[in-house]
Amino acid sequence: MVAVLAGCAGAQPTASVPGPALPPVGGGLDYQLGGAYDPPDGVTIVARDSTEAPAAGLYSICYLNGFQTQPSDTERLLADSPELILTAGGGPVRDENWPDELLFDTSTAAKRAGIAALMLPQIAGCASAGFDAVEIDNLDSYTRSAGLLTVDDNVALATLLVDGAHAEGLAIGQKNAADLADELAGTFDFAVAEECDRWEECELYTAAYGAHVLAIEYSDDLRVDFAAACAVPERPKSMILRDRDLVTAGSDGYVYEHC
Repeated sequence: MVAVLAGCAGAQPTASVPGPALPPVGGGLDYQLGGAYDPPDGVTIVARDSTEAPAAGLYSICYLNGFQTQPSDTERLLADSPELILTAGGGPVRDENWPDELLFDTSTAAKRAGIAALMLPQIAGCASAGFDAVEIDNLDSYTRSAGLLTVDDNVALATLLVDGAHAEGLAIGQKNAADLADELAGTFDFAVAEECDRWEECELYTAAYGAHVLAIEYSDDLRVDFAAACAVPERPKSMILRDRDLVTAGSDGYVYEHC
């Protein structure tokens, strides 16, 4: 019996499987994590919390907090899944900037599997709701863990979540952690960068992800010159200015500008 080798006469070529659709390059962006509203004219990409519906007819990104608890879930997870919460000194480790959020403990394969078991159904929910992509927040939680977590711990969890998103047909964005962009650009599909102009990190993202970078600056930081940021030729193609609380259009404090 003669085996038929790939590439020999009569062998059928392997069909390539298309990857998930990416955000349109240079598309108008809006970042609506504080609540959904009708996007401004010209917007083609909208990020919303997973509890909201996607923006009809637009490329929609579903926000999930993959490395820390959402404030609304903190007490429940502390009671139901305490083994997944990072602890130090007998208490949970809180995000120093967002004290209502507790850090997940990514330090072992078993704990990462437990966290993934919480997150993967949420990713599937984003797909079922009609979102095109997910962004997973707080990849850089290890920098706030007092040395209890490592970058490798978080990257290992990120890989599980990326695989889960791709299995659902979703693209997945790296959120922040600019120093990891070069390493992770072959894992994630695009990047979501907060304050990359402020922290002089935009080029780290664009060097890794090219045109597939979505950038948000915040208006309460007086060190940000948004007009100057927009004038930089190498800036991310989709860059906006928003209020830090990301309130809905028409609310006090609402800010939205685009390059």
